[in-house]
Amino acid sequence: MPSKGKHRRPKSISLTRGIAAAGTGAAVLALPVLGATSAGAAPQAAPAAKSAPAPTTYVVAAGDSLAKIAREHSLSGGWKKLYEDNRATLGDNPGLIHPGVKLTLGKKSPAKPAEKPAATRASAERADRSEQRTTLAAAPAKKSYTNDLDGWIKESLDIMAKHSIPGTYEGIHRNIMRESSGNPLAINNWDSNAVAGTPSKGLLQVIDPTFTAYHVPGTSMNSYDPVANITAACNYAADRYGSIDNVNGAY
Repeated sequence: MPSKGKHRRPKSISLTRGIAAAGTGAAVLALPVLGATSAGAAPQAAPAAKSAPAPTTYVVAAGDSLAKIAREHSLSGGWKKLYEDNRATLGDNPGLIHPGVKLTLGKKSPAKPAEKPAATRASAERADRSEQRTTLAAAPAKKSYTNDLDGWIKESLDIMAKHSIPGTYEGIHRNIMRESSGNPLAINNWDSNAVAGTPSKGLLQVIDPTFTAYHVPGTSMNSYDPVANITAACNYAADRYGSIDNVNGAY
């Protein structure tokens, strides 16, 4: 039996040095320590980024709803995103879908355009401003008319020209002076039309039924309006007499 004695704990050899002692009789050899603690693990290649799945097409079946389709296909954004991706097909009512309609599932967002260099942006902005100035310069200025008999007749003539209604300044002016002396608020309360409840009104003394029947689109519906009154009267005269120029008396 071995004699009792104190047992020493053997010193542990630091693995950080990367060597261990091994006895071979009188000589001591330094051996490299092999193991996970002394050699670093080989670096692993980073996993390749997964590409987004390509959009797929789904044909709506009877009993389907956007919520059901989005749920069954685990679509990101739910039925709202599915609706936005297919709004051109579905229209404005997301609750109404018909069997047989083809929907795109997992539609990719449009790629963001590359940012243009500052110099390019500035050049494009200058070109846009130049084009806007050219467009404004080319656009004809809106024609203005004086608020008097001369201006009313000229404005009426321009409207008549657009609607192929014949008549001249002289013919209109001559009949106005005979009918109302140029007063746009003139009204005849004594003739047969007035007795019948439809007095003649305005510059060319038009009764309401005639004004309504021959009213020209784009003019006022008020028979006292000078331009509307002239234009409607000339339209009536053209239909009945060929032109307001042919009217030389009561018409």
